[in-house]
This record gives sequence, C-alpha cells and structure tokens, in this order.
Amino acid sequence: MRKLRLVSVLLLTVLLSSLLLTGCHGSRSYPPFEMPETFDTSHAYEISFWAKNDTNKTQVGIYQKAIEDFMALYPNITVNLRLYTDYGHIYNDVITNISTKTTPNVCITYPDHIATYLTGAGTVVPLDELFDDEKYGLGGSEVRFDSPTKEQIVPQFLEECILDGKHYAIPYMRSTEACYVNKTYVEALGFTLPEVLTWDFVWEVSEAALEKDADGNFKVNGQKVLFPFIYKSTDNMMIQMLKQKCAPYSTDAGEIGLFNDTTKEILYTVAEHAKSEAFGTFKILGYPANYLNAGQCIFAVDSTAGATWMGSDAPLIDIPEENLVNFETVVMPIPQYDPENSVMISQGPSVCVFNKSDPGEVLASWLFAQYLLTNDVQIAYAQTEGYVPVTLKAQNSPEYIEYLSRIGEDKELHYDVKIKASELLISHVDDTFVTPVFNGSASLRNAAGQLIENTTKSVRRKQTIDEEYMDALFADITSLYRLDQSGIRSDTTDGERTVGPLPSTSVFLLSVLAGTWFFILLYLLRETIKQRKNKKIQNTH
Repeated sequence: MRKLRLVSVLLLTVLLSSLLLTGCHGSRSYPPFEMPETFDTSHAYEISFWAKNDTNKTQVGIYQKAIEDFMALYPNITVNLRLYTDYGHIYNDVITNISTKTTPNVCITYPDHIATYLTGAGTVVPLDELFDDEKYGLGGSEVRFDSPTKEQIVPQFLEECILDGKHYAIPYMRSTEACYVNKTYVEALGFTLPEVLTWDFVWEVSEAALEKDADGNFKVNGQKVLFPFIYKSTDNMMIQMLKQKCAPYSTDAGEIGLFNDTTKEILYTVAEHAKSEAFGTFKILGYPANYLNAGQCIFAVDSTAGATWMGSDAPLIDIPEENLVNFETVVMPIPQYDPENSVMISQGPSVCVFNKSDPGEVLASWLFAQYLLTNDVQIAYAQTEGYVPVTLKAQNSPEYIEYLSRIGEDKELHYDVKIKASELLISHVDDTFVTPVFNGSASLRNAAGQLIENTTKSVRRKQTIDEEYMDALFADITSLYRLDQSGIRSDTTDGERTVGPLPSTSVFLLSVLAGTWFFILLYLLRETIKQRKNKKIQNTH
C-alpha cells in the first residue's frame, strides 16, 4: 500500500506539472482574429489603454480629452487609461500579463517590443484587414469620426510598423535625434558651424574647448565643469554611426552583425575622447540638457521630443535659475561621416491592439486606436514636444501649418527650439531609417549602447583599451544580453509565427516534469532489482 501511495503521488506530480505547463505556455495562444460583419453598438465594451507620458500634465490632458471625445461618439465603449512614465515598464507589464491573458486592449509601445509580444501566438492583432475594411477601416464609411485614410499616413512611418510582412501597429508620434548646439561657445572658440555637422568637427571643437586658464577654469565658460559633447542615447549613437559607415548591425532575419571591426574603430574613437573628458554619456554624467543650459556642454544630442528642455529659454528646465547661462541654441541633425548623405534614425511610439476572445472587443479597441490618428489628437500631442504628427492629413492641416509659422512667438507653445526640432524631422524624413525588428532586437539595441557605456567607464577607470579589451568586451556584452541564444525567429509555412525562447516559468516546470519522471523510473528500477533479489533468496531456501 505504501508503495502504491508513493507511485500515485509521483504520478500526480507529473499530471499537475503538465497541467501547469499547459496553462502557462498554452494560455498565450489566441485564435486568429476574425473581423465581425458589424459593430454591435448596443453591447457595452470596456477596454484598457496603456500609455506613456513624461510626467507631462498637458499630455495626460490630451489623452483624457481624446478618451472623453471618443466615448461621446461611442457611448457603449468605456476606455480606462493607465499611465506609465517609462516604456520599459509598459513592456515588462505586458510580458507578465501575456500568460494570464490580462494584456491591455490598446498599448503605446515600440516595434522592438511588439516583436517579443508576438512570441505568444495570436497575442497582437495584425491590422491589415482592419486597415482595409470598408466600414470600420482607415477612412471607413461607418467610422464616427474623421479618420485618415491609409494613404494619408506618412508612408515611411507606417512602414516602420511592419513585422514579417504584416502591420502589427499604427504609428502614433515620430521623432528623431537632434544635436542641440551652444553656438555662442562654438564661435567663441574660433569655429564656424558648418551647414552639416560632421563627427570630425564635433570632436575637434570638443577637444579645443578643454583649454583651461591659470586658475584651472575652462576658458570658454569660466567654470570648473565642462563636458563638451554629451550623448543621451548611446544605443542610437552606435546604431547611427554604423549605418552612416554602411557597416553591419543586424539583418531582417535577425542575424547579428554588431560585433565587427567598424564597431571597434568607433569604440577606439570614443575611448580617445572619453579619456580627455571631451565626451560623456547620459548614464554616466546625467541629462545633457542640464549641462547645456548651465553652459557646461556645447553639443548635446537628444531626441527631438526632448526639445522643450533645451536652451536658455526652455519652458521645461531642471536646474536652478541662477545656474542658467544665456547662449544661442541651434538645432542641427546629428553629426555625419558623409555630409552629402545624411542618415538619422526614426523613432517614436506606435500603437498596437491586443487580441481577445470577443472579436467585438477587438473591433472596439481598433476604433479607439484609430481615433488617436485624428487631427485633434495628433496636432495637440505634437505641440507638447518636438514630435511630428504621423499623418499627412495633420501635417498639411491649416492648424498645424499655423502652429509652425508662429515659431518664437512665445516661450511656451511656440518655443523656437521645439518647433525647429519638429521642422528638422519633417525636412529629413527621407534621410531616416529604422533597425530590423525581431524577437531579441530590443536586447541587441541595448547591447549597442552598452558597448559605448562600458568603454567610456573603462577609460575613466584608467583601463587599457586595446584589442584584448575589445575581444573581452564583445564577449561580455554578448553574454550579458544573451545574443548567442536570442532565438532568431522565423515564419512557418502556414504563416504562423514560431515561438521564441520559452519563458522561465515554463522552463522550470519542464525541469520539474523531467525530474519527476527520472525519480519514478529510478524508483521502479530499484523495486525491480529488489524483487529479483527477494526471488533469489527464496529460491536458495
């Protein structure tokens, strides 16, 4: 009886482990979304919308007004807003909620993140059918608001939302990176800003700015502190430098090319200027705008969406007023290797719709996501930062054109640096690019920036930067971000996305399952040997 109970317990453990594993991994699967013939406006739907803001009350107000206006058009749809201050937190919460089917209905996110969401089969709805639906698609006949058509979305921005040949998102806002320049200091050093910034020019000016007087103050600003060149997003820095040099980064298939000789050349240059302290990063020093506004930085690279923090008259300033220095701020594209062929990254949030068991709920979610493309929302949100509306309809509207034309009229809504940042992207849309998106591309992006961060830190710690260092750095970063086991995704013949690496819970349960079977077999083997011994003993007697 005791043996029977033991075997029963072991078998029960196997059964429960199997059920848990099925529940954990299998629960991520959804049936493909099927477009309803009509939208049932008599049925009440409650949807959740996860969004990000930079603790900007104006942006929060725009979200809230958009929800109120949308709900007035669709009284049967209730939209619940959940705000985050960081896209990474949205990403982590979505990943956590996939296994329990508690993802939001609509989420502001990035294509790199969506690629990971898609490892849960059917989690995110492909939008192509919804785009083209005559009644409820973009510009559809039954849509209760002035929806843009597909052709009215900036083609380059819409293309960024394609993963494996399907649209899994719509663009929401777009930005690029800009170099915010203290022109006053550049000219005080005897230089004239070129029409197009080059890396050589920025490095030369930055090194020249380090000259000190007899009291140990920097001559250009008369202060003890100066970091001439500060880059906020070092992942973008590395990615754009590689792109400008036509060097590998990654392929559309997810093949990693980051660790190459050109990357080493870039890092050697970074090390050279980090050693003199002409160059620093946001993660090491702090926010570039704070140094720029205090006269302690000459070239500050940040997103155009951060323009309201840049300059002596910026409406959003994080340093004491007594620390502000007056200077002329110029907004320029990031430094280039080839001034004749400018290259810069396109970035900014997109909106995805998550699958649910009720197609009507998905359609309600799509209608709200689509509402975020209306002129009222696009223009209002773009005016809060140096963002650009993602629709030609909004960009060409009299309201937006008037907004741009009033540049410098005040230091709030029409702050000149902010509008110049928006105009920079509008005039350079054809020069922008995006990186390939795949399951693991977010980790690769982080790795690109970490190469620069680690090199800069090592220099500050007086480490030797040589080939041996580079080989060790490449190996460390590869291991840190698991780039040797990222699970390059592909598509099966029936169009279903293959699942990437199993989540840790599934791995644990599989281990429990394997261990349980091992002990069962071990127990059975032990009992068999024991019974044979008993028979031999009986036979001898």
